[in-house]
Amino acid sequence: MYATERQQQIENRLADDGRVTVVDLAREFDVSNETVRRDLDQLELRGVLRRVHGGAVSAARISRTEESIAQRSDRNAAAKERIALAALALIPSTFSGAIAIDSGTTTGMLAQGLSRWQPDTPDRSLTVITHSIAIASAVSDNPHIEVQIIGGRLRGITSAAVGPTTLAQLSRLRPDIAFVGANGLHSDFGFSTPDPDEAAVKTALTRGARRAIALVDASKLGVETLVSFATLADIDTLVTDKQPDIDLSHPLRDADVEVVLA
Repeated sequence: MYATERQQQIENRLADDGRVTVVDLAREFDVSNETVRRDLDQLELRGVLRRVHGGAVSAARISRTEESIAQRSDRNAAAKERIALAALALIPSTFSGAIAIDSGTTTGMLAQGLSRWQPDTPDRSLTVITHSIAIASAVSDNPHIEVQIIGGRLRGITSAAVGPTTLAQLSRLRPDIAFVGANGLHSDFGFSTPDPDEAAVKTALTRGARRAIALVDASKLGVETLVSFATLADIDTLVTDKQPDIDLSHPLRDADVEVVLA
């Protein structure tokens, strides 16, 4: 097999799995570890991947890589929709109280579902707390939902408020449930996101709620981004679309995290 063919297959593997190891690739291609390392070096020069200990990760998983909500909206859309529907089931028509919703594409799909939410009795209502303009807009037309917008410095890439003003307002609130998103979920590093200000808001949402529910699609499992905002033990429930592998499922179990498969 020529080097270009190996490198194309490595790109395909990265697109599917997000990471590769030198040992596995050497065994698969029946070449030496050094040959694989040279392939990875070439792909890194082209910006396809980032070398890490023992292998490489997709450039999309680099710790500071962050795309806008619009750029991410169509990625893994079917999985995110299933996750949002599973999360919506945790807010039945009998629910009464306040929920906080983090910014993000999966949480945005949850908000779209909530735009059609109806209580079982006319006197029951739902309060949605959010720092995201898009999520506030998505649920604002539902007459059964009271929207409480958290202010602060608007971060354009996520259209969400961050900073000291945002954190101060969140510190005075204790919603019944917080739905948070994440860019990465790793057994050791926990839940993470590339931006420190976004991470601070996610931490406040997670720790301030009576129940913290993370909505994380399978492409982010096993991924570490720059800033950890919660340990596994900080989250009560993980809603995802694929059973985590053993390296993550056992730590989740040990941390007493309920895993809901969408």
